[in-house]
Amino acid sequence: MTALGRGGARAVRRGMTAARGQLVGAVGGPARTKVVLLLACVLALASADTATVGASAVDLRRTLDISNTDIGLLVSVTAVVAAVFSLPFGALADRSRRTWILAFALVTWGVAMFWSATASSFGQLLLARAGLGAVTAAAGPVVASLVGDWFPAAERGRIYGYILTGELLGAGAGFAVTGDIAALSWRAAFIILALPAFVLAWLIFRLPEPVRGGQGALAAEPDARPRPRPRPASATPPPAPDPQLLAREMGIEPDPELVRRAHAKMTLWQAVRYVLAVRTNVALIISSACGYYFMSGVQTFGNEFVSGQYRVSQVVANLLLLVVGAGAVVGVLVAGPLSDALLRRGYLSARLTVAMAAAAATVLLFIPALITHSAFAALPYVVIAAAALTAQNPPIDAARLDIMPPQMWGRAEGVRTFLRTAAQALAPVLFGVVSEGIFGGGTNGLKWTFVVMLAPLAASAVFLYGARRLYPADVATAAAASEPVPRPAA
Repeated sequence: MTALGRGGARAVRRGMTAARGQLVGAVGGPARTKVVLLLACVLALASADTATVGASAVDLRRTLDISNTDIGLLVSVTAVVAAVFSLPFGALADRSRRTWILAFALVTWGVAMFWSATASSFGQLLLARAGLGAVTAAAGPVVASLVGDWFPAAERGRIYGYILTGELLGAGAGFAVTGDIAALSWRAAFIILALPAFVLAWLIFRLPEPVRGGQGALAAEPDARPRPRPRPASATPPPAPDPQLLAREMGIEPDPELVRRAHAKMTLWQAVRYVLAVRTNVALIISSACGYYFMSGVQTFGNEFVSGQYRVSQVVANLLLLVVGAGAVVGVLVAGPLSDALLRRGYLSARLTVAMAAAAATVLLFIPALITHSAFAALPYVVIAAAALTAQNPPIDAARLDIMPPQMWGRAEGVRTFLRTAAQALAPVLFGVVSEGIFGGGTNGLKWTFVVMLAPLAASAVFLYGARRLYPADVATAAAASEPVPRPAA
């Protein structure tokens, strides 16, 4: 190796070491960083799988002789089965060892991906995708429950930002890396996605199970915590950043009927009724479903739309989508800490306000990007719109934990995943049917389909606006309904 090569290698190693140090410092220590990275990888794997189907659309249509509607059906079947299985997995997450549940799901996940790669017809591939959906259902309820028990409420917006970054990076890998591989062979793309599942399963299997009820939260290590600026002696300390503690300090009254009904041993049907009786939760579910509905359509048909609308090659389309993905990553990394910072200032409904503003901005920014035919002119709008679209998720995910008692986190997330995944399941099929059946297909059909599908995003902002008034009382109710979890003896 030449001196120049050795110098370059040393520079790369120093850069990676510095980046790792920054990440460990931001998250709060090596133990926390390991948990965040593993949970992010779980979401990344699921997102990469969905994006790979969209990126493989051209090769799948040619090899299996199928249409846009069939491509949408492949994604939708996975989502429908995942929606059905999310409810029993939510119940398991509240009663069984969650790290082992997730590890088992990942092993089965890898097997299902190998099965998909060997399919010789559309029917076989559809059946394999259905099996894949059954095991991907574990991710939502288990990850949400683990985040609630591993991280304090005051930090969950920021922590969710890091974890959801994995979901976006997985989508980018599905478009760029496995998408390029799928141009040569969609079977090879599925095999490459299957291999990391087994490694990830082993690492998660070895994680310790956190104490339920949030009493075993991983504290930030003193050396890893950012150094605060010195505060003047006369300055008043900020109010309690934990939303439930803040609600108590503000004297907000809980709902006595919901407090009476909340207990860990309720049946699945009773839990579903309880979750849907919390009005803020219903608004958050609808809002989240609208955002993921649009995102699912973009993941499935975005690559094809970009290459046709802006008249660029497939490689350039992949690069443009990577730039857009970078904007989406910025959105989740900014929105979570922003909502936590506003919460520390005593603004109890901060998480919903940040999500509402992001939802409204998304609609306004996507319109000019969909109309223009110039990639250069559309790129700034699309990047900022992608950031606004994903910025809704960390505050909403953290807020859902705020309004639910800890003993119901898994089942509540199971219900939310069921309804959200049902919306995701509809998206690819409806995008495909509307683009071909109503707007005549092709790039122009996709363009006007995307314009029409902005309506659910506008509805998301409306529901979040209404939820801001309901959120404080539901936070107080969750605090009153939380069942104490006995600490283990020393």
